Amino acid sequence: MRRRRSLTRPWAAGALAAGTLVLPLTTPTAPEAAAAPASPTAASATVFYYTKTKNWTDHHLHYAPDGGSWTTAPGTRMEAACTDWVKLTIDLGSAAGLKATFNNGKGVWDNNGGRDYTLGTGNITVKDGVVAHSDPCAGPGGPGNEATVYYSTQTLGWTTANLHYQPAGGSWTAVPGVGMEAACAGWWKRTVGLGSAPSLRAAFNNGNGVWDNNNGSDYTLASGTSTVKNNTVTANAKDPCAAEEPDTEAPTAPSGVRASATDTSVVLSWNAATDDTGVTRYQVTRTGGTEGTTVTDVTSTVLSDTGLEENTTYTYTVKAVDAAGNASAASAPASATTGKKPPAPPTGAPLGTDPRKDPIYFVMTARFNDGDSSNNRGGSQHVKSGNAANDDPMFRGDFKGLVERLDYIKALGFSAVWITPVVLNRSDYDFHGYHGYDFYKVDARLESAGATYQDLINAAHAKGMKIYQDVVYNHSSRWGAKGLFTPTVYGVRDNQWSWLYDEKNAGFEYDGLTVETKSGKSYYNGDLWSTVEPTGNTCLNWGRPTGAKSPEGYTIYNCQWPYPTSGMFPKAYYHNCWIGNWEGEDSRSCWLHDDLADFNTENAQVQNYLIGAYNKYIDMGVDGFRVDTAVHIPRVTWNRHFLPAIQERVTQKFGAEAAKNFFVFAEVAAFVNDKWNRGSVNHSAQFYTWKERKEYSADDGKAALEQYDHENGQGTGNQPTSNNAFLNGNAYHAPDHSKFSGMNIIDMRMHMNFGDAYNAFGNGKDSDDSVNDATYNVVYVDSHDYGPNKSNERYTGGTDAWAENMSLMWSFRGIPTLYYGSEIEFQRGKKIDCGPTCPLATTGRAYYGDHLAGSVTASGFGTVESASGKVATTLDQPLVKHLQRLNQIRRAVPALQMGQYSTEGVSGGMAFKRRYTDGGTDSFALVTVSGSAVYTGIPNGTYRDAVTGDTRIVSDGRLTVQAPGKANLRVYVLNGTGKIGKNGPYLK
Repeated sequence: MRRRRSLTRPWAAGALAAGTLVLPLTTPTAPEAAAAPASPTAASATVFYYTKTKNWTDHHLHYAPDGGSWTTAPGTRMEAACTDWVKLTIDLGSAAGLKATFNNGKGVWDNNGGRDYTLGTGNITVKDGVVAHSDPCAGPGGPGNEATVYYSTQTLGWTTANLHYQPAGGSWTAVPGVGMEAACAGWWKRTVGLGSAPSLRAAFNNGNGVWDNNNGSDYTLASGTSTVKNNTVTANAKDPCAAEEPDTEAPTAPSGVRASATDTSVVLSWNAATDDTGVTRYQVTRTGGTEGTTVTDVTSTVLSDTGLEENTTYTYTVKAVDAAGNASAASAPASATTGKKPPAPPTGAPLGTDPRKDPIYFVMTARFNDGDSSNNRGGSQHVKSGNAANDDPMFRGDFKGLVERLDYIKALGFSAVWITPVVLNRSDYDFHGYHGYDFYKVDARLESAGATYQDLINAAHAKGMKIYQDVVYNHSSRWGAKGLFTPTVYGVRDNQWSWLYDEKNAGFEYDGLTVETKSGKSYYNGDLWSTVEPTGNTCLNWGRPTGAKSPEGYTIYNCQWPYPTSGMFPKAYYHNCWIGNWEGEDSRSCWLHDDLADFNTENAQVQNYLIGAYNKYIDMGVDGFRVDTAVHIPRVTWNRHFLPAIQERVTQKFGAEAAKNFFVFAEVAAFVNDKWNRGSVNHSAQFYTWKERKEYSADDGKAALEQYDHENGQGTGNQPTSNNAFLNGNAYHAPDHSKFSGMNIIDMRMHMNFGDAYNAFGNGKDSDDSVNDATYNVVYVDSHDYGPNKSNERYTGGTDAWAENMSLMWSFRGIPTLYYGSEIEFQRGKKIDCGPTCPLATTGRAYYGDHLAGSVTASGFGTVESASGKVATTLDQPLVKHLQRLNQIRRAVPALQMGQYSTEGVSGGMAFKRRYTDGGTDSFALVTVSGSAVYTGIPNGTYRDAVTGDTRIVSDGRLTVQAPGKANLRVYVLNGTGKIGKNGPYLK
């Protein structure tokens, strides 16, 4: 999350919280529910026993009153009470209860698993091991009107339910009421007589003191059939347990079918069809060419038809199909004519090696290095932001500039580059890439002839470097997602609003780069608005004046600006609310910001739209995905759909080993110092590294709520744990990834505590047992969003502190990551982001290319063959020298890359031991950062320090290291080669 409001609009909606309904499970008080009668002097108990499950022919109660003796086995025979129940009334005298077991009189017993049952007085039910208090056979009212009540416990976890009620004008049942029967999964049922009463008041309980009394108001239910679910009463309801009537209604025919050809490919898109139960797929029929008629099934509203014949006209029609197989009529046809076959595109394949070997350099592509000024674009905020005055367009850096400076990144020692999102963006201030508009197209403002995205991937791979693509599954831009849904806003092109709404140009398609001739703008918006209400409009009060005025005095109309509560976005594809609680359930299902339209990721069409888009980039050979705003999609959705889809596609294209090492790491933003984010497990980073532990509803929306309730109900103390990051004494052990979700995480807790390296170290260790494998954590000090302790400024702790942080990151578990420019403390202390309210040159997202002017060639990772100009000065800075040597040492010692760690038998502030064993590799290292350390119980042998070359022979399992000094490091490697690299400003 890095977004600030791009442009304040006077008609934008205020925040509207949407939360989960929570039942008030508290005991009712009079007069809503009658109190239990006082116990008489002589106590008795009527015990009801459920017979249906056991299917015995005879039932005995063997019991002992408290303080008394047991009856003679098999006890006293119980009598029939009502269907599926037997009973026995016992005089307890002065006893307050009894111990009890049940049997069939023939040696078969139910003794509560050997513990016996502990029962009190009054009416008691024992059903399938659960004790409750009610008379399952009683109910006032008599003949006359009847009420059949269904009660849902799907979100409550109750194992029994009672109905405590009062017919209108009558008396309440005795607490806890009458027992309800299990009707179907999650539903309980009871039919009661009301006599002449037309209705009843009711409350529900689980027989053990937990109540639902509708917030103290009780429920009012009419005669006939009613359902009660999540505090909602439905009168004259259908039986929720009855089989659904077959679906015979077909969907509507898809409309707006559009076909466009590029070379020998056709992109077909259409408007979503509607159906009473929901469209599940579309059938696309193609005619033309020598293949004749073909039929293709798709689940999204876009089809990319590739590999067609040259110079051939193809015609398409589309039908919608629902889950029952009902098909709509065919759409109106759409045709397109292909051209010549394009040259074969260059191919790419991921490098496929263990991602822990590769330190990561993070660049904002548009702000890193400008290789082609012809694709620079300032956007609608170019002047207002102050960028124009600095001749600094927001889209300035590009892939060509990045390709030209891959050797700079390699010379620093990095072998992986994390780049900001590449998809076509659309907003007033979208250089960062997080306002996706066309997820199937690379933003043209980043590409150049000979420097496409594919060219960047291939160039990086040729240098042994990986590309990690930032991806967004949670949201699109406020203009929607092309090919899925784009909203139509209301616009009046009069003398007031002509500056905002561009004249329509039917032949022009927005790509962010091309200048539209009528407006002279690349940020043309003529395709986004209409003064005529669009077909199928759902926006409330579309085009009517709101009664408000803009600061300039212009009339403001409804639906001039997309926002969630306007009704402008269909609920099938987008959530329709604002976040109210960042650690609540609504953080899944509501918008973060008015520029970030929140996808309904529980919808199959949305899922397939995103999966199809990101499959394209997998096919290009990217090496992994950094997942943006992952916490705003429920883990169950990730685990069911998006993560398996990534693995399946990589496996299909490049094989199982490449899929194993395709690196997915997620931003699960938890800006707290706690191990668990304010006690909410669903919003804690480590939670996302695990598979699900139980089955949920097949409906993804319901499953999201069920998972949220279940896992938060389990609490922080009942979450899975792992020893995958930890040594067993001094021994490395094979990690168990059987419960791994496929998603790794950015180490938010270390990030938050990097104001001091020692704090980061302690907090990181404290969380590692709840991460599936913390050796894969991505570790950084600051980023394009925040500095430590949620600071809005780029890190300003000083050069020595930066060096110490780096020494820890490059030797401790996890994958060290550096935000561009931090190697020279670029923009230290500057505000990271202020949107268009200040020039980018004054922020942490300033243009870096001025520091890279000249030429550079890397002879290896962390080594420079030659450099000249400004970049040579940049490479001569003290933190650069420190960083280069850290990368050289880490690359030479496998334990520092992939090793498990332990602090057992280690004393010292930031001291630990690490080991990695695989086949013929056995790497064991003792590490201390800044301070002294003592290691005991270690293997005997020869240890050599990778920093100084000092050699120690250990014969008693003990090694003592003097404090090397702030930011300095000691890495004693068992049977190591000795000193690696040259002394620098800190490592010496």
